[in-house]
Amino acid sequence: MTVWSDLTGQDAAIDVLRAAATAAAETRISADMTHSWLITGPPGSGRSNLAYAFAEALLSGSPDGDETTHAQVAARSHPDLHVLATEGVIIKVADVRKIVERSHYAPSVGHHRVIVVEDADRMTEQTSNVLLKELEEPPERTVWILCAPSEADLIPTIRSRVRSVRLQVPGIAAVADLLVRRDGVDHELAERAAREAQSHIGMAHRLATSADARDRRDETLRLALSVRSTPGAVLTAARLIEIAGDDAKAITELRDAEEREHTLRSLGVAPGQAVPAALRSQIRALEEDQKRRATRSLRDGIDRILVDLASLFRDILVTQLGAEVELVNLEIAADIARAAASATPAQTLATLDAIQEARVRIDANVQPTLALEAMLVSAIRRPEPARGVRS
Repeated sequence: MTVWSDLTGQDAAIDVLRAAATAAAETRISADMTHSWLITGPPGSGRSNLAYAFAEALLSGSPDGDETTHAQVAARSHPDLHVLATEGVIIKVADVRKIVERSHYAPSVGHHRVIVVEDADRMTEQTSNVLLKELEEPPERTVWILCAPSEADLIPTIRSRVRSVRLQVPGIAAVADLLVRRDGVDHELAERAAREAQSHIGMAHRLATSADARDRRDETLRLALSVRSTPGAVLTAARLIEIAGDDAKAITELRDAEEREHTLRSLGVAPGQAVPAALRSQIRALEEDQKRRATRSLRDGIDRILVDLASLFRDILVTQLGAEVELVNLEIAADIARAAASATPAQTLATLDAIQEARVRIDANVQPTLALEAMLVSAIRRPEPARGVRS
């Protein structure tokens, strides 16, 4: 086992980063190593996993890592590792300034201090400019690793000061193999989860390990296939928001409770004891962070629903065109065939465009319910006998 063992379908990127880690371990000047990196790739391709694997290799002083450093990086407790992540919609300027200050500390136990910025695309232009100044004149032994879906998500001046490593979408078989090997999932279930997640590693893990997540996804597809009228589209949109909320709660509820319990314990407040007035501001700050995380989780849940709906109508279009391509939602092939017969390819394409438009609108802070209603109106289908009949 090495630090790179659990990474799937990214051999080219691993070769680049392993060569850099080798040069860093040998403390030699090399074109393979630089002080700032940008790892890009589609959601679920494993950007942050690769970033932490690279960080572990740098911190351990070995291109393949070691057990002690692995445990510390996994727990985010290594003294020379700093993580800038956000549970909210954006990364705040104050957080970037704080991490920039830490970047100037000398390494405690290794040759480098490593800073990982997850979701660097969530930085505003003002926040990006704070980081830009640091990338222009970096400390000698500090390495920055940024993660984002694409280079275009960052301002041009930052892109010009980092070395980019692009990830590809891993194959379904590779993701399924990872689920079997790492999580002990049955191979048939792993293959289905990888296919329905469209090779998104994190989502495939959730579908493979949570029956509730699978049930919510199945209900989403059934609802979309049953829209017959504008009132039906409105009701379906409301239910989809509820499903996204249930999904978000499943992710955040347990974590919120654990965080609150840990915070109270660290403040010396016994279970069931009232929080002293002097400590209430800290509890309020925790609750505000959790609310921001809940908002982001809900938006992410809605976006996952839209991605699933896109896969559904993609399958319908494939069926209508008679293309010899495997369906994403193979288990409901009969329902897809009926839906394909109730519309034209042009109508299906219009619905796919509406799904993408809904994603753009929600990203621009349009009310999610309104965006979903407008999208679902384009998905109205009537059974074959009813087509052409006046209502």
